[in-house]
Amino acid sequence: MKVHAARWIALAAMACAGSAAAADFPTRPMTVIVPFAAGGPTDTMARLMAQQFQAFFKQTVLVENAPGAGGTIGVDKVVRAAPDGHTILLMHIGISTAPALYKKLPFDPVKDLEPIGQVADVPMTLVARSTLPASSMKDLLPFLKANRDKVTLANAGLGAASHLCGLLFMSTVGIDLTTVPYKGTGPAMSDLVGGQVDLLCDQTTNTVQQIKSGKIKAIGATSPKRLSQLPEVPTLAEQGLTGFDLAVWHGLYAPRGTPKASLDRLNAALQSVVKDAGFRSRLAEFGAEPVALDLATPQGLRGHLVKEIEKWGPIIRKAGIYAD
Repeated sequence: MKVHAARWIALAAMACAGSAAAADFPTRPMTVIVPFAAGGPTDTMARLMAQQFQAFFKQTVLVENAPGAGGTIGVDKVVRAAPDGHTILLMHIGISTAPALYKKLPFDPVKDLEPIGQVADVPMTLVARSTLPASSMKDLLPFLKANRDKVTLANAGLGAASHLCGLLFMSTVGIDLTTVPYKGTGPAMSDLVGGQVDLLCDQTTNTVQQIKSGKIKAIGATSPKRLSQLPEVPTLAEQGLTGFDLAVWHGLYAPRGTPKASLDRLNAALQSVVKDAGFRSRLAEFGAEPVALDLATPQGLRGHLVKEIEKWGPIIRKAGIYAD
């Protein structure tokens, strides 16, 4: 009896400690790791979110950029961080492609991270040089079939969103094109505007202003519905390209082993952010869209991550591309 009593007392003490931890978290400044350089869509999203988290937690929330190796350096930094919820990760779709892209990935995105929830999506557009003799999928597909050895498809480098979109496009239409990798979106877009390459599929944050200025032409949006920034541009699905729904989705994670009480508090903060009108408005300014509340949950993110890993693995392996 004494043993059972002692056990119940210990369990009760642990429960009280867990409740106290939930109430007290965070106990010091927090850090959001962004695995990319400052100034991009993921960084901008993280800084907007950090402002909201500061107000929610009444605690300082810093954003730290840890770029390199397609984002894997920053992810690994969070994997190795103390599992107390004070260091968290904002990472985009690249976390689901890394297992297939990298032969020696130092982490398992499913096993080594605790999902907090999805945050927002950045839609994409398939765009072309202004002088390309095709302005829609109806015109583009015959043109590609007749000129498959001549057409060039630019991307911003191995594992970039534009690279993934290009792979998915070629896989969907069943046409292999000559891909031209660049060291970033800037030079890729510059050559598209200049007519040195034919096609590019990239985030709206990088394409909308160029489309509106007439420097490039939009073939279609990769989203399920037309974009509010480009209502005149039909989706690729509208034009018959079924199964091509692609956005640069972003998720929030903590290190494996982070206490559930802390994860619950982090998710409550995320839910508050996603519902905030000011946050939603700021996202819209650079072409991002907050996710539905049921996706801004650990279950929503975990399920989406697994599904995306299963989706991209075969596409990347078929293309035969790997990073060291």
